[in-house]
Parts: sequence; structure tokens; C-alpha cells
Amino acid sequence: MAIEVFNRYENKYLMDTKAFYRIYNDLMEYMEPDENNRNGKFYTISNLYYDSEHHSLIRGSLAKPKYKEKLRIRSYGVPAGDAKVYLELKKKVFGLVNKRRTSLRLGEAYEFVRTGTPPAYRKGMNKQVIGEIEYFLSRYELQPMVYLAYDRIALFCKGNRDLRITFDTNIRSRRYDLKLEAGDYGEQLLKRGQWLMEVKAEKTIPVWLSRMLSEHQLYRTSFSKYGNEYKKSIRNAPVVERERIVL
Repeated sequence: MAIEVFNRYENKYLMDTKAFYRIYNDLMEYMEPDENNRNGKFYTISNLYYDSEHHSLIRGSLAKPKYKEKLRIRSYGVPAGDAKVYLELKKKVFGLVNKRRTSLRLGEAYEFVRTGTPPAYRKGMNKQVIGEIEYFLSRYELQPMVYLAYDRIALFCKGNRDLRITFDTNIRSRRYDLKLEAGDYGEQLLKRGQWLMEVKAEKTIPVWLSRMLSEHQLYRTSFSKYGNEYKKSIRNAPVVERERIVL
């Protein structure tokens, strides 16, 4: 069964392709690929982020509060109309990331967010998470705001599954055709050849990893995919539209 509740710290690092290959090769002494990467290929994650008409969730998040939250529907690849997806509520409190999700059919997830009324419970759903998302939806009037996808390589620490490192590249987004089943395409968020590495751990990272990051001269950065897409959309918007967005 897929893990549906996560509590962990997430540190992010930006790098180019050369830096990626250097640290990836060193990490393989301690880590092993996710089962979806064992054939040497990426797997694709597609997300549909929801926000209020005036972007209150992402604007609040970019203000760097001690507590922030966001809601998205996530699929692996391009889903069919009745495919299983995950409805996820992600919170961050004093640096600790709490992610809670439940599996739903794509149509059920759309309807749940649109109406605020959860689907009839059946085996495979997480009833507690559904209740939390229902409460979250009662506080906001949300609409699909941005599609965001990327190609991922994930690694787990040998003997310690609590430590996970992911590499995301080819991050693309769009603010039209806001359906996961509409296809996997969009504008590039980063420059060609850039990678986002995330180190995810329930506690402190091991000494060997801290030393490796220092040796490779990799330093933590603040990077939100949705946050950076939002800032980019403001820069590229016409003046009138830009003023409406930031009101």
C-alpha cells in the first residue's frame, strides 16, 4: 500500500547536469533507485494545483509564514478519465513538511474539490485524510490554477527508507487546458539542463551525506515549483492582468 501520510524535512538544491551526474554517481554507494527508476528511465509526475481566484494560497506561501498549505491532484503520467490519482493536502509548519493524501478516481477528485462534498467511502480511501481535505475545502473557494509536471529520478538510502533523495528536471507548466488528462506539455520553468534535488528525511541527514554535499559545494536554496511558476506568470502577464493578479 502506498504511504499516505508523510512528516519530514525537505532541503532543496539547484544544479546543472554536470553537477547532477557527479553527485548521483557518488550517492549510488549509499542509495538505490526507486522501483520506478530501476530500468534507468525517469518517471513523470503531473500535478494540478488549486488556489483561490486571487491566488491567496501561493501568495501567502511566498510570504514565508511559519505555517502554509496547498492542495493538488497528483498523477503519475497522463491519467485516463477513471484512473487512480492522489488528492494531496500539503502543509509546512516551522520547516516540517506534512503531506496527507488519499487515492481517488480522477473524476471523484475533480468533483470533491469543485463541490467540497467527498465521494462515498470505499475500500482504498483514507477516511481521515478525506475529512481533513473536506475541512480545508470549506475554508476556501478554489479553482484549478496551474498544471505542473516534471521528470523524476528517486533514490532511497540502503537500509534506511526514511531518507529519500529526488532529482527533478524538465519542469513544465501551463495555465490553460487545466485537466490532467489533457496531456503532458507546457512551458519550461527552469533553464535547459537544470535539476532540482530534494533531500527528504524524517530527522537529520547522515554525516556522510552532509560531507558529500559540502564536497560537491551544494548549498540549500528556497525553491517552490508552484511559487516560481506564479512569479514567472506575473512577470510575463500583460500590465493590466499583472495588476489584477497582485491585488
